[in-house]
Amino acid sequence: MDLYHFGCSKNLIDTEMCIGIFKKEKFEIVNNPKEAEIIIINTCGFIESAKQEAINCILEMAEYKKNGNCKYLIVMGCLVQRYKKDLQKSIPEVDLFFSIDEYDNLWEKISKLLNKKIKSINTLDYLDRVISTGNTTAYLKIAEGCSNKCTYCAIPYIRGPYVSRRMEEILEEAKKLAEKGIKEIIVIAQDTTKYGVDLYGEPKLAELLDKLCKIEGFKWIRFLYAYPESITDELIEVVRKNDKICKYFDIPLQHFSDEVLKRMNRKSNSDSIKKVIKKIRKEIPEVILRTTMIVGFPGETEQDFFELYEFINETKFEKLGVFKYSKEDGTPAEKMKNQIHYKTKQARYDKIMKMQEKISKIKLEEKIGKTYEVVVDGFSYDNKYICARSYMDIPNEDGIIFIKNNRKVKIGSFTKCKIIGVKEDYDLIGELV
Repeated sequence: MDLYHFGCSKNLIDTEMCIGIFKKEKFEIVNNPKEAEIIIINTCGFIESAKQEAINCILEMAEYKKNGNCKYLIVMGCLVQRYKKDLQKSIPEVDLFFSIDEYDNLWEKISKLLNKKIKSINTLDYLDRVISTGNTTAYLKIAEGCSNKCTYCAIPYIRGPYVSRRMEEILEEAKKLAEKGIKEIIVIAQDTTKYGVDLYGEPKLAELLDKLCKIEGFKWIRFLYAYPESITDELIEVVRKNDKICKYFDIPLQHFSDEVLKRMNRKSNSDSIKKVIKKIRKEIPEVILRTTMIVGFPGETEQDFFELYEFINETKFEKLGVFKYSKEDGTPAEKMKNQIHYKTKQARYDKIMKMQEKISKIKLEEKIGKTYEVVVDGFSYDNKYICARSYMDIPNEDGIIFIKNNRKVKIGSFTKCKIIGVKEDYDLIGELV
C-alpha cells in the first residue's frame, strides 16, 4: 500500500491514522507507486491550487492501474467531501471515494472493496497512527472542524463545527508520543485558542499546554493557529513561564482594515489586533510572531490595502505569508460584489512580499552573533551542511539554519550553534559551538 497526502497538518494526521489501520492489518507499506497494489490519496479541498494538485495526482496514479501493479485506487479527504459526486462521474478509474463523513466506516468499505474478511472493526485512531514526520517531531490535533464561519473559508462546510477532543484523550496520546521518543510536539486545530469552549464552557488551551509541559520527554512544545481575539492573558503567561513552550505565536490575522475584517466575519478589529501584539511583545520580548494575510478580498479598496501595507511595515512580523483571495464554492464571499481582478491581487501580493523580504532580512541580521539551541532536521544534498531549526522556526514553513558539517551529529539531536550570517532572505548560517 502506498499513500499520498495533500493539504495541512490537520489532514496529515488523518493520513497517519489511515496508514495505522493498514499497518494493524499487516499490510506492507511502500513508498513507490510502481510497487503498490493499493494506492490511497488523501486530498485537500481548501483552495483552487490545492484542489488542482490533488486532481493531477489522482490522474497520475490512475495510470498505474493501467500500466503498473496497482489494483485498487482509493481517494479520501476534503476534496471528496466537497465534490464526491462530480469526482465519481469524472474519474471512473477510482475504485472508492471516501468522504470525511464516512471515516467511521472506512475499514469496512475498504475490506469490502478488497474482498477481505473483516477481522476487527478498525476506525481512525489517534493512538494507532504512524508518525510520518520523523522520530523527533509530531503533530498533536486537539480539535476538529471550525465554527468561526469566516466568509472566505470552506473549512466549516468540509469539516463541520468545532469539536474539541477531551483533555484526557489528548494527554494520553501525548504520553504515547513521548514514550516513542518524540521531543517536539506541535499542537494544532483549525483554531487552537477556541479549544475547550464547546466541552468545558471556557477556553482550555492554557491549561492543556501547562499539563503537556509536565510530561517527561518533550523538549519543545509549540501551538499554531491562535486567533487574536482568543489570546488571553493566561495563555500569554503560560507561554512566558514555561521553558518547554517555544516563544512563538502563529496568529492568522488575514487583514487589518476594519471594513475588510467585517466583511470577512472576523471577530477582531484593527485596535484589538494592535493591543494583543503589543501585549505579547511586552511580556515575551524574544517572541517570534508569525501571521498570514489575504489580499484581493472582494471589495478591498486601495485604502484598505494601504492600511494593511502600513500595518505590516509598522509591526514588522518575523514571519509572514500572503494568500491571494481564492473564490471558494458555497462560501458567502463567493457571491460578494466587487470581486478583485487577478492582476490587482498579484500586484498587491508582490508589493507586500517585497516589503516582507526586507523586513525578514533585517530581523535575521539581528540574530548574528547570538547562540541558539537547535534541532537537526537533516543534511544538505551534498552533505556539507547540517540543516537545523531553532525555536524560531516551524518545520516545512519557516527558514533553515545551515551549519557547516564538521562534526558528527545525528538527525533529531539537539545541539547549539552560533549565528554567523544570513543566507538569502529567509535562512540563516551558523556554526556549532
